[in-house]
Amino acid sequence: MASLQKAKTRCMSGEVQFYHKEMYTWNTEKEWRGKERQRRSERERGRGYATSKGYWTDPYVQYFVRSVGERKAPEINRGYYARVQGMNHLLDAFLRKTKCDCQIVNLGAGLDTTFWRLKDENLMPRKYFEVDFPMIAARKIHNIKTKPPLSKPLIETHSTDSLLLDGHSLDSDRYCIIGADLRDIPGLDDKLKKFHLNPELPTLFLSECVLVYMTPDQSSKLVNWASVTFHTAMFVNYEQVNMLDRFGQVMIENLQRRQCNLAGVEVCQSLETQKERFLKTGWENADALDMMTVYSVIPQDDVARIERLEFLDEKELLQQLLQHYSICWATKDKLKLGLSQVAF
Repeated sequence: MASLQKAKTRCMSGEVQFYHKEMYTWNTEKEWRGKERQRRSERERGRGYATSKGYWTDPYVQYFVRSVGERKAPEINRGYYARVQGMNHLLDAFLRKTKCDCQIVNLGAGLDTTFWRLKDENLMPRKYFEVDFPMIAARKIHNIKTKPPLSKPLIETHSTDSLLLDGHSLDSDRYCIIGADLRDIPGLDDKLKKFHLNPELPTLFLSECVLVYMTPDQSSKLVNWASVTFHTAMFVNYEQVNMLDRFGQVMIENLQRRQCNLAGVEVCQSLETQKERFLKTGWENADALDMMTVYSVIPQDDVARIERLEFLDEKELLQQLLQHYSICWATKDKLKLGLSQVAF
């Protein structure tokens, strides 16, 4: 109960950005898009702060984050660490299974730096696509154009002298940014085809705290489109879970006090409801783990290292936080690459 009250207090003050500032839905489209841009900036500042403390290495986040802002609580930093390590584990496993003969589509990518990590680690897929709202895509394109450490890797993987770019899209041989609304499936499909997304290639979809902004019908249509369009694919989704218990209700109540509502909370009831979204839309296999479980199965020598970085006096709060987030992954495998074996 004490840790629940502490989480409630932190939520009211806006401190627990790990799970609260990624859950906004808004009354008007203009207000919603503005807050979405704010949320993405807060997410990147949170990651920037965690990397500045040594939780993991990301030499590129500095080019997207002007400042890491105020100090983040240790449990928030550990939450970001678990999230990054968990998503990277499944991403890298998919690349190994396909021997990088594949493509990746990052839905709601924001200012994510995964492309540059994969380039540095020689894990490049055939092409890496990012999709986000046009205003967010434009900001990222501007950063890439004006920061040589970001633009140089694109040029190195491109075969001609010039990149195709405009205000809301950038296209090269191996990397593409597209400004689009994920709720507009025909528009999304058209834009991805325009930039040569290949439905015959094994394809990995990534989403982090994105589907929860959509209604269950909207998110189901998106994951169904992915299932219908690609015969060999994997979808990895990170978002809230266990939202029906008291801790989850506190999260929701505090959002409602700020006039924010979760459009997709119905799918966040349990690990089973997370899996059902995929199994009901044409995916062959689906699995899910809460982040506390993920935290316990990622390499424990590195977990021990990051736990020495900052003292944590409320381990129960960390556990409750991680139990209210999950990674769900689904596969279909016409090419029989063994994608169902990708797991933790």
